Amino acid sequence: MLIRDEILLRIKLCPGIGLRGEQLTLAWLQTAESATFSTWDLVLEHIIKILQAARLKSERFQTAFFATKTIKEWEEQRLQGWISILSPKYPAQLREIYQPPIILFYQGKLDLLKKAPCLGIVGARNCSNYAVAAMKKTLDHRVTSQYVIVSGLAAGVDTLGHQLALAFRGQTIAVLGTGLNRFYPAANQSLQQQLASNQLVISEYGRGQGPLPFHFVERNRIIAGLCQKLLVVEARQKSGSLITASLALQNGRDVLAIPGAITNHASVGCNELIAAGAQPCLTTADLLGRVVI
Repeated sequence: MLIRDEILLRIKLCPGIGLRGEQLTLAWLQTAESATFSTWDLVLEHIIKILQAARLKSERFQTAFFATKTIKEWEEQRLQGWISILSPKYPAQLREIYQPPIILFYQGKLDLLKKAPCLGIVGARNCSNYAVAAMKKTLDHRVTSQYVIVSGLAAGVDTLGHQLALAFRGQTIAVLGTGLNRFYPAANQSLQQQLASNQLVISEYGRGQGPLPFHFVERNRIIAGLCQKLLVVEARQKSGSLITASLALQNGRDVLAIPGAITNHASVGCNELIAAGAQPCLTTADLLGRVVI
């Protein structure tokens, strides 16, 4: 008899199904009798029916399901760090979001996923000196002792968030938009390896998957889902950071933003968040106190 978790892993490693297809398949697996997935042929048969009923493309997924490359990757990944959404180790707050990842690949201390509360930090990759100074003023040892810092290991604000957590002997989780064996940006290879050894690095993408643009939009929903609070440090109008803030609000999370000069285009996103009702983050106390938006 096949195991539901391992079926989800196989599905995740196959291209061509997409997030919606994954969620439909998950719903089937959670309610289906075990006899309906006793063999891989039956599993594929049911998934194809599900995708076709939802008018989703299935040809690429069907070809990949029994491909030698997929089977080899599945067999190798089974022996490495991963959990499915069905696992008791999967974080409860992440299950609440729209289209939660069915699989999380990980390196490091998985128990950090359960060490709530988490503070998400997002902002510009090409951040200004002002953003750096503002983060150093507000994100100190009191914050890192209370929150696990969650960010995306991108250049700029993300990197500094992880670094400050380490500097104050705190704990931090990096959410990647690539497979765990890829380093993006390349300059963060050493930091990523350090986090994989002593903190936690997670991704919903299999080994070898590169930094495709849509990966980072999908990655943002995981950051927004894991955190209880989200701090937006510096963001242009229509930036990825604002997408994360919007997702956090949809998930009922608290959102804070560091205000900036109205003449600075890099601060437009943060200032608009504050105008819409977000808590301005001016001091460490703002991060430690109860925030309502």
